[in-house]
Amino acid sequence: MKGDYTVYDYFLMMSLISFLGFLLENIWISVRKGYVDNRNMNLPFLLGYGIAVMFIYFVLGVPDKSNAFLYCAICFIIVSLGEILLGTVVEKICGIHYWDYTSLPLHFTRYTSLFTSTGFSLVITGFMKYAFVPIMDSMHSHSSTSLNVFSVILIIALCIDFLESFYYMYKHQDFHRLWEHKSISGNIRELIITR
Repeated sequence: MKGDYTVYDYFLMMSLISFLGFLLENIWISVRKGYVDNRNMNLPFLLGYGIAVMFIYFVLGVPDKSNAFLYCAICFIIVSLGEILLGTVVEKICGIHYWDYTSLPLHFTRYTSLFTSTGFSLVITGFMKYAFVPIMDSMHSHSSTSLNVFSVILIIALCIDFLESFYYMYKHQDFHRLWEHKSISGNIRELIITR
């Protein structure tokens, strides 16, 4: 079954990774700043994560015991360059700093740092080593016409959301904020500060 994946399997995996990226960013922002938000999108997916991880898969495949360190190192380079490229392009086109790591130690540019690139690289390498193939195999084995149609509709929705959200940021030269809620860590932080 491995290697017999269809475009529909890839669409579903890209959507799943985009959703996991949305969760990962909200966990990060919750811990760092004490809130969760829509991450500039309408839907709870960040397509950039799905595209990036699928790109890594098509270029590098999945790691094994013999090449996990090299795989992680190459992921580090891809993540760092990708963050710099995306952040710089959004800054030039939309006039905003999409994110800012200058408060983190060992940042190199506003858009990437040793800490964040290492963290993303480790997460991607672990996901690709332990989860990617089992999930893809499961998706492939449960393939059906209705699931294939769903995967196409979902990926189209994610692309439309991505384009619409970036158009909003370009037009308004501001973030696409729909909602923001204080997180559990934000409530704990507020409780500690007020005592």
